Amino acid sequence: MSSKRSSSFRRAIANGRRTLQREILLDETGLGLYKRFVRYVAYEILPCETDRRWYFHQNRLCPPPVFIAIIVFMCYGIMLNKWVLQTYQLDFMKSPLVYHPGHRTQVWRFFSYMFMHVGLEQLGFNALLQLMIGVPLEMVHGILRISLLYMAGVLAGSLTVSITDMRAPVVGGSGGVYALCSAHLANVVMNWAGMRCPYKLLRMILALVCMSSEVGRAVWLRFSPPVPSSGPQPSFMAHLSGAVVGISMGLLILRSYEESLQKQCSWWVIVFSFITFLLFAIFWNIFAYELLGVQIPPPP
Repeated sequence: MSSKRSSSFRRAIANGRRTLQREILLDETGLGLYKRFVRYVAYEILPCETDRRWYFHQNRLCPPPVFIAIIVFMCYGIMLNKWVLQTYQLDFMKSPLVYHPGHRTQVWRFFSYMFMHVGLEQLGFNALLQLMIGVPLEMVHGILRISLLYMAGVLAGSLTVSITDMRAPVVGGSGGVYALCSAHLANVVMNWAGMRCPYKLLRMILALVCMSSEVGRAVWLRFSPPVPSSGPQPSFMAHLSGAVVGISMGLLILRSYEESLQKQCSWWVIVFSFITFLLFAIFWNIFAYELLGVQIPPPP
């Protein structure tokens, strides 16, 4: 039976068609551990059975590189105490990667702040969500699309903070992580009937609990830090703006599986809106601080 399925799949590829047999992928037996994981990812991300089988046969032998990268990143950060900050320390803003309103002319800080985290709790939350949601998304939609979505959430996070919370610094990759998570959760809700992944409700609840807990922790640290500090605590607005990017731009990316985004009118509307926001934020950072007389805490 498996040889017949493989031959029909090869004929479908040779003919340039995505027409596969109607057998449900869950019925296949004798799969190894990695193939079962790939099958699980297909049912976790894709609502269409044809897309699931196509993805499974295309990727059943390819290892997930992002999974390894996140594990290495997390272990390195924990064991060597890298990319982890404690905001109640007086010199926590001395890192050249952290976004600070007094250093907003250093453009790279609008991106590089994603490598720093406020303690092991934030690092752990972000790593857990990326392993649980980010890795399957990258395996299905490719590194280019997911990287675009992630970086859009990161940039929107720092720019939103520079507009709405003008005295606060920003650390952590929560903007990008929340863009991925909100896009995936919205996609699951819109395709609920077709998503046949097991425990989908439990996984959604777990993701929502993790996201809500991290937002609540960020709000608490912003307004009621456990130890008095010399300046404002990191803002939580990056979390919210990342979620908005995920629901708008991300939902379209995830729904357009193996389709050209350039041919979709809604994609260009979203891109135009994002560019408009980007230009507005640039002018805001150039002129608004002086016009409004914002008292920025001195940078380290």
